[in-house]
Amino acid sequence: MLLAVDVGNTNIAFGVLKGEKIVASFRMMSQTAHTSDEYGNNIIAMLRNNGINREEIEGIIVSSVVPNIMHALVNSMVKYLGKQPYIVGPGIKTGIKIMTKNPGEVGPDLVVGAVAAYEIYGGPAIVIDFGTATTYVFINENGDFKAGVVSPGIRISAKALWQDTAKLPEIEIKKPDSIMAQETISSMQAGLVYGQIGQAKYIINEMKRESGLKDIKVVATGGLGILISDECEEIDIYDPNLLIQGLRIIYEKNKKTKPKNEEFEGGE
Repeated sequence: MLLAVDVGNTNIAFGVLKGEKIVASFRMMSQTAHTSDEYGNNIIAMLRNNGINREEIEGIIVSSVVPNIMHALVNSMVKYLGKQPYIVGPGIKTGIKIMTKNPGEVGPDLVVGAVAAYEIYGGPAIVIDFGTATTYVFINENGDFKAGVVSPGIRISAKALWQDTAKLPEIEIKKPDSIMAQETISSMQAGLVYGQIGQAKYIINEMKRESGLKDIKVVATGGLGILISDECEEIDIYDPNLLIQGLRIIYEKNKKTKPKNEEFEGGE
């Protein structure tokens, strides 16, 4: 089995795959620092809760946008699972070319999403990840990573509303019954949700216009992606497991080579 790990700014998502099938998934917060022993024990416990023994994990691949936890996380995998993980980054085979001005600045999560969308759904494609940040990636028919857009995610926008204003409360993020809101909570919900829907529609259409291509597959993922995708006809597919499958695809491209012994800053 393969353990695929997507370290985001809010959560660490773990997926256990047997071939192409995800047989277990679980999460832990990435904003709370842990020692390698804490990570290791948590991973072992969550695997066990899903009926998986550590000895069944044959390989590990990690994509991370949170560098300061990587030292402890990688050490935990080596110590508790006995495996050196592949780390998505320079030197790893992905099958796509990054054609931006500064390829080294492109986040590994964007690369993983682009790989998955191209390999599973084909190109050209626009890949949207509704995560802590909302990201839009354009890949052409050859699988080349051509452009990207990064905007505040819906949770960041919500947090700014209730933290930076004196009277607005913390609310549940959901679509209200009507955009014609008549009280504070539904007014905030309408602004957050419909604002994100409007942003998605505009950016998708502008990417299509500037690329000169109309027949582009639009694939969305991310925690709140289903909320936006259901209301945005420009989005063709919502795939909640896109990044986990992208990690699997990259692992398959690299498993015949030995993973590098990465050095990361940070303590245990």
